[in-house]
Amino acid sequence: MNMIARLERLDTAGPGELARQALVARQLGSPFVSAVLEAGERQLPRAPRTAALIASWPDDPSSAALAMRFNAALHALARRGVHPALTALYRGAHANFDEAIGAAMAAEDEFIAGWMHHTPQTNEVGRAAAIVAALMAASQEASMPFELLELGSSCGLNLNLGRYAYDLGGLSAGDAGSPVQVAPLWRGAAPPFAPLDILSARGVDLNPLDAGDVQTRERLLAYVWADQPRRAARLENALALARLHPPQVDRGNAVGWLARRLAEPQREGRCRVVFHSMFLQYLRADERDSIVESIAGAGARATAQRPLLWVSLEWSAGRREVQLRSRRWPDGEPRLLATCHAYGNWIDWRD
Repeated sequence: MNMIARLERLDTAGPGELARQALVARQLGSPFVSAVLEAGERQLPRAPRTAALIASWPDDPSSAALAMRFNAALHALARRGVHPALTALYRGAHANFDEAIGAAMAAEDEFIAGWMHHTPQTNEVGRAAAIVAALMAASQEASMPFELLELGSSCGLNLNLGRYAYDLGGLSAGDAGSPVQVAPLWRGAAPPFAPLDILSARGVDLNPLDAGDVQTRERLLAYVWADQPRRAARLENALALARLHPPQVDRGNAVGWLARRLAEPQREGRCRVVFHSMFLQYLRADERDSIVESIAGAGARATAQRPLLWVSLEWSAGRREVQLRSRRWPDGEPRLLATCHAYGNWIDWRD
């Protein structure tokens, strides 16, 4: 399909991806991002490269978070201050979305399309609350120190989850003196309390990010929605903490990396944990199947003194809700612990 045909497809296909995801952004509590995406949809003809990229995306654009890539590209431009009208819009100085966004799209079409080619690496610290709640719930079955293995670690900020402070429905956990405070809106009963005993934490990513790199910090901050300044401040604090306590993130493919880690000897009296958050959607179906097979195989080898815990924070089938699930081997059953906001803003505890 040539570029003209792609643009004609945009004109005839009804609501486009940006407009569809604008509804999702509004439901997730961000009217500003919703308005950005709506204006972006209307202004797409001024950015033919970006329009063609969206029209010809080979896979499911929602799973690829294409609209969020677009929003982050504009946010990055706004943070740089190269287009005063766009920067003023993001600072709340005016509300002329179409004029500011349309001008930026026309001038920065190549930059926006180039940004959107890269897989998002949000590294949302708010999701750590759900992971910690799952760890504490697992400790009720057998209390052991944890060895963490994270898939899709990005900058590795959630490998530092033991260094953060949490308020989970009135239950305090973690390091109370931490500069990183995670306090989601909590619905339902508080999770069972257990001390967080993290012996080790190691992750993997195709492109690990360095918390000490200025461009890395800017990229991560661009993915934070502009009308959520508390998220941005928490992320900056987590990045500062990561510079003091650098997480261990290996460069590599998660499939092979996980198989190798799970094949390594596990010391008695330690619980090995595989966890991931909003990661599986970026994998091919065969890669997801391989990861599940590796975990199930390791689970079959687990013992009471060398247990395995799998914690997953991912979209449900059909992307109806984000679910926090866990399973503990050798004898645990799959558990739906909670449904959550995609960025951890709220947790509906069900277990």
